[in-house]
Amino acid sequence: MFQFKWMLGKMKGYRAVYAVALCLSVVIQSFFLTGPMIVEQIISIFISSPDALKNIENQRDLLILLCVAMILFVFVRTCLQFLAKTLYEIVSQGVLQKVRNELFERIQNQDMHFFDTHTKGDLVTRLTGDLDMIRHSIAWIIMMVVESSALFLFTVIYFFTLDWLMTLFILALTPILFIVTRMFSKRVGPKYVVLREKLSRLNTKAQENIAANRVVKAFAREEYEKEDFDKYNRDYCEHNQQAAMVWLTFQPYIETLAQALWAVQMLVGGIFVINGRITIAQYTVFSGLLWTIANAMRNIGMLINDLQRFFASISKIIDIYYARPHIENNHNSKERPRLNGDIEFRNVTAKFGDVTVLHDINLHIRHGETVVIMGSTGSGKTTLMNLIARFYDASEGGVYVDGKNVKDYEPDVLRANIGMTTQEVLLFSDTVDGNIAYGKSDLPFEDVKNFAHLASAYFIEKMPEQYDTIIGERGVGLSGGQKQRIALARAMAIRPPILILDDTTSALDMETEAEIQENLNNLDFECTKLIIAQRTSSARYADRIVILEDGRIKECGTHDELMRQRGYYYEIYTLQNGNEEEAV
Repeated sequence: MFQFKWMLGKMKGYRAVYAVALCLSVVIQSFFLTGPMIVEQIISIFISSPDALKNIENQRDLLILLCVAMILFVFVRTCLQFLAKTLYEIVSQGVLQKVRNELFERIQNQDMHFFDTHTKGDLVTRLTGDLDMIRHSIAWIIMMVVESSALFLFTVIYFFTLDWLMTLFILALTPILFIVTRMFSKRVGPKYVVLREKLSRLNTKAQENIAANRVVKAFAREEYEKEDFDKYNRDYCEHNQQAAMVWLTFQPYIETLAQALWAVQMLVGGIFVINGRITIAQYTVFSGLLWTIANAMRNIGMLINDLQRFFASISKIIDIYYARPHIENNHNSKERPRLNGDIEFRNVTAKFGDVTVLHDINLHIRHGETVVIMGSTGSGKTTLMNLIARFYDASEGGVYVDGKNVKDYEPDVLRANIGMTTQEVLLFSDTVDGNIAYGKSDLPFEDVKNFAHLASAYFIEKMPEQYDTIIGERGVGLSGGQKQRIALARAMAIRPPILILDDTTSALDMETEAEIQENLNNLDFECTKLIIAQRTSSARYADRIVILEDGRIKECGTHDELMRQRGYYYEIYTLQNGNEEEAV
């Protein structure tokens, strides 16, 4: 099957070790036959033989040797089992680590469309529970298949050497077992696929609730969330029970067939002993080794159960592994030349599904300009900015940076020249220093401090550990304005030729915002600045102001020009300042 073939390909570098482990498993299973074989000799020579007493007296050394051999074989088998288990664990953990890194790399290389269509909970499930099934399959499922098959085969061969007819009677039940097993696999397979989806939804619900814990508490919705989570949990539990019931329904058939072997052995074997077809010693061997065939039957059910789980999980892993982003980022660029920052939108239309977000946008932003983008919610401001960094591609037309279509740039080169803050400020569980220097890890501390001051983040120096203060997950413990200022310092710290600020000062007071605006106008590096803003105070001193409405450019010009037009900008300015005479 393709899944096993794919997994075998991921075992490169471990195949020799795994082959040794499998060979050891086969050898170990052969050792299970040594005990009954020795018992047969002891019974034949020293118990059931007419000369048993004489043999005990004359061949005492042989009796001792056979007894010691039984103990020695058990000891050697135990040592080999320890070695084999160790090798299985080395291979399974090594492959798991390798595949986890590869899968995480695949996820990192995906584009925004991928993250728009996959929930965080589902991705976390694939990186944890689903991946652990690979380890489980290598360390247990395949091992059990090999061990059960080898032991079954060795036992059957040995049984045929004792008596072929007795062996055929014992194997007569195996065709029934295969029919029952086939029926079970058809029923349980789809249930584990559904169960895997239910687990993904449960994890997504838990992840969303934990991430939004402040909102939950702010609205006192703890009880509602508990009840909602219980619905997902109960749904998952019910489907788990349904899958388990298929196995529990199947198990009695397997157990009945396994126990029927003992009835066949006692009935047929007893008749054969009475008729003299087999000896008491041979009958004892059949009885002593019958558990190997019975266990193989029992193991088939468990193996199929685990295999169906494995197929459900690895299919999800392979889906991610072979997912190809719409926007390829091969990370091939060793050099990342600095761009000038001249940006042009030529007849740009952006669609997401059936929804057109931007309509025929034509806009030229010259190197070094400060352009403020304003407009009502949903007018396409953020989408416009995302097209520059090529998080998405324009459906029609093209976005050009320094006269070159962004599609012709390696994304790494393009994005290395863009400093960006997003509407939703995301900070890492790291120090303040680490967050500001995220885009440039070797940034000197003095520069980190300087960019923090440019972002008016003086509050950092009032913290107990200042720049070594650990920020909680997603900036827990910081106010909205504090997070925005750290994000702004992070964007400026790479000294980008293009700086995109998406509503960066919305949580700041007017005085701090004015200070930041002044600092942005006096940066010590050349920079084209695009600022998405809701306040006219952020736009008043921009080189140009662009007003978007329903994905189209409605107004464009300087503050004075737009005020004279008495359109959207004039209305917003008057509303925010409350003095029409000053506005004029």
